[in-house]
Amino acid sequence: MALGRRQGGIARRGLLGLTALAGALLAVLVAVAFGVLFWSVHDMRQANLAVRQSVAAENQARLVDNLVLDVETYQRAYVISHLAVFLQPWQTAQGHFPAQAQELIQISTTPAQRQLAQQIAQSGRSYIHDYSIPVVALAQKGDPRASSAAVTLDGKRRVDALRSLFDTYTTTEGATVTAREATADSDAGHATAAATVGIAASVLLIAAYSGYMTRVIVWPVRRAAHLATRLAEGDLSARMPRTGALEIGQLESAFNTMAESLQNSMDQAEEAHRRLRLLYDAGVAVGTTLDVSLTAQELVAVAVPRFADFATVDLAVSVLRGEEPAAADAAPLQRVAREGIREDDPLDSVGSLIRPALPFLRDRLSGSGAAHVADLRASAEWRVANPQEASRILDYGMNSLIIAPLLEQGVLMGTVTFWRHGTSRPFGKEDVADAEELAQKAAVAIDNARRYTRERETALTLQRNLLPQQMAEQPAVDIAYRYLPTGTRVGVGGDWIDVIPLSGTRVALVVGDVVGHGIHASATMGRLRTAVRTLADVDLPPDELLTQLDDLVIHLPGADEATVGEQGATCLYAIYDPTSCRCVLASAGHPQPFVIAPDGAVTAVRGHVGPPLGVGGLPFETTELELTPGSTLALYSDGLVHSRELDLGEGLDRLREALESITSLGLDSPQSLDRACGAVLDAVLAGPQADDVTLLLARTRALSSNQVATWDVPPGPEHVARIRALATDQLETWQLDEASFVTELVVSELVTNAIRYGTPPIQLRLIRNTPIDGSTAGALICEVSDGSNTAPHMRRARTFDEGGRGLLLVAQLTQRWGTRHSTAGKTIWCEQTLPIAGA
Repeated sequence: MALGRRQGGIARRGLLGLTALAGALLAVLVAVAFGVLFWSVHDMRQANLAVRQSVAAENQARLVDNLVLDVETYQRAYVISHLAVFLQPWQTAQGHFPAQAQELIQISTTPAQRQLAQQIAQSGRSYIHDYSIPVVALAQKGDPRASSAAVTLDGKRRVDALRSLFDTYTTTEGATVTAREATADSDAGHATAAATVGIAASVLLIAAYSGYMTRVIVWPVRRAAHLATRLAEGDLSARMPRTGALEIGQLESAFNTMAESLQNSMDQAEEAHRRLRLLYDAGVAVGTTLDVSLTAQELVAVAVPRFADFATVDLAVSVLRGEEPAAADAAPLQRVAREGIREDDPLDSVGSLIRPALPFLRDRLSGSGAAHVADLRASAEWRVANPQEASRILDYGMNSLIIAPLLEQGVLMGTVTFWRHGTSRPFGKEDVADAEELAQKAAVAIDNARRYTRERETALTLQRNLLPQQMAEQPAVDIAYRYLPTGTRVGVGGDWIDVIPLSGTRVALVVGDVVGHGIHASATMGRLRTAVRTLADVDLPPDELLTQLDDLVIHLPGADEATVGEQGATCLYAIYDPTSCRCVLASAGHPQPFVIAPDGAVTAVRGHVGPPLGVGGLPFETTELELTPGSTLALYSDGLVHSRELDLGEGLDRLREALESITSLGLDSPQSLDRACGAVLDAVLAGPQADDVTLLLARTRALSSNQVATWDVPPGPEHVARIRALATDQLETWQLDEASFVTELVVSELVTNAIRYGTPPIQLRLIRNTPIDGSTAGALICEVSDGSNTAPHMRRARTFDEGGRGLLLVAQLTQRWGTRHSTAGKTIWCEQTLPIAGA
């Protein structure tokens, strides 16, 4: 650690020292260069200043020389012309001479020049005062000496001496200016050279320093910025090459360390996301159906290959049946699902019975924990449990396993086993939590499916027991029907169909639907079916029967139950009379049937559809149909023609087309009618139905004229004997002499009661119901109708009572009797059983 700190200190001092040294050297070079430049500039400035002074002195000397020349010129002009106009300029020139001469002395640049200037000033004053002024004065006096040759020569000599001094002065100053200019040029050259050298050296040093900084700092920083950009874009494989030293090397190491840390964090995040995604997908995919086996298959499909290479699910047999699971040691397990990355694995196939929990598994399972074997070859305990199976599995290449219990409310329903194979990473401790979570999710779904299976089986059993096991034999119609319970998770519905024989060879056809599913719907269906049968025994018309059933439904639920009306119960009740070939029906919220004519034409019944049962307060209306013998009524539930995917109108059109297509199969026998029933369902149902489906096909029959005999009875007791004789003669025609005695007594009692207590018109009808195949006993039905609505009541007469024994006698001599009402009155009927032909 000390060595690392020492190296770090050296690294820090190294790069900082190099940077400081380069900066200091650059500063020194720049300072020297600018110092030389400043010194040269100062010399140039001094030289320029001296040159300007010399030029000024030379100019001043010329000015003083001009003043002397003016004095001489104006003096000579006056002396020659004696004009006063020349005196003024002469006086001005001699007046300025002293000051200008003194100025020349002051601006002289050297002592020699200053001494020469003093000589010029002295000679000039001497010329003005000693020569020029006296000459002008003589001239003013008119003295001829002023223009004499001697005076003139003396003046010329004096002027030439001054001019000689002036020439010497200006020549000297010119030479000084020339020398100083040469010096200034030399100094400028030296300054330029010094500045050039300094600047060149600075530029070279700057270039070298910039190159060094670019190579040592800029390029590594750019690589670091590029690396940071790649890391920000998600490329965690980016790394910086170790090309730098000192601090840059530390920067490269720091960036690479950061990239590796980000890579590790991303790997951990991806692993956590993969695990969470697996658990989420398991929560979504497992339990989509309420089938135990499919739920188990969904579990292994999610686990392979994302979590394990192979997976199996073993469940208790009782769980598959929907029962409560037995104790773990006693319950046999059955393999219900298996999935793997290869098809040739040595694991037991689906359907095989698996040994109960292995000893080592029982020892390891505690609570909801899973058993984990990280190395199968190293686990002697696992191999000893089942040596042969262990040998096959090891030879195949399995390397580890996790066995997770499927527990629900502390009860072990089975196990799920995860295997890894070959070069796959063996299961670790972190995988155990995932296996337990998968098993927990699957256990909840499997238990839900088990409960649904139990409830569905219970509802199916209840429904099978509540529905008619077989349709009653009756002469009015041939019957074929289908009932298909829904296979969806919502459970069995409350649809039902029924065929109820009525008096007078009539038959009631019933189709009903309790909206809802499950046991409650089945129980409600059973209540309604029982109520319909009870009301049908009273021989009520369809509208009255539905009215009574509606009132019953309103009062049916208890205080803590939902009303059937809220559930949506519907019913269609139809009565067909083979003697008149008329069908009367009424609907309580149920779709109207279709009629298939003997020629194959399909017609939808147009009638009033009343409110569903349990609504109350609204009437039900009947619809009457005249049916040709051989016509077929098609009654159905809405589950056949309506679903979420199938519109009601489209479903009705599809059903109509299916009914039209079955006419080619022929509907003249019960077998063909049954085939037609199946064909209709195959044509209409395109897939699994979402609701219960019922279909009832009833082909009508008609009683022939030789099976029915009818007589009008005049209102009078004297006609009873004649009516009794007519009935006896008809029995002889039908070769039913053995029934004459009972029939004679029954006719006598019923006709007498109608005459005595009823009102006209009175009518007697005998119906002979003989089975077509003769395999069952027939019946002789006696009906007496009158216009009164008063219903007779059977009572036990006392010893001395004169009446009250007629209906008791009828009830004792016949198998069944009853009363039915109509809009024209009432009918009292009774039925005798005829012996089987040939018996």
